[in-house]
Amino acid sequence: MADDDVDIRELVAFKLEREGHVVLAFGDGESALAEARSEVPALVILDVMMPRMTGIEVCRALRAEPSTADVPILLLTARAQESDVEQGFETGATDYIVKPFSPRELMARVRAALDRSDR
Repeated sequence: MADDDVDIRELVAFKLEREGHVVLAFGDGESALAEARSEVPALVILDVMMPRMTGIEVCRALRAEPSTADVPILLLTARAQESDVEQGFETGATDYIVKPFSPRELMARVRAALDRSDR
């Protein structure tokens, strides 16, 4: 998961780890992309607005590579305009969650994305 807000990173990582997931957390898109390329994750959660690479750019790069093209990608962002949501899905996001978010809803969406991907 990648988010430049340390509080969001820690909250999401905590919730995912409580459900038994192994979480690698990054503060920028470039680091998250590099890790996903070296070890394909079961799921990726990205903030849209991050330093070095946006979540949209990371999503686009992951979808372009055969090894990560089918990995579920959740965009978790404060960008709530209809055009932002549309761009997220057009880029290949599996789901789009607007901040502020309910941790319970996030976990439900993570479970649903993983169930659909059979990972």
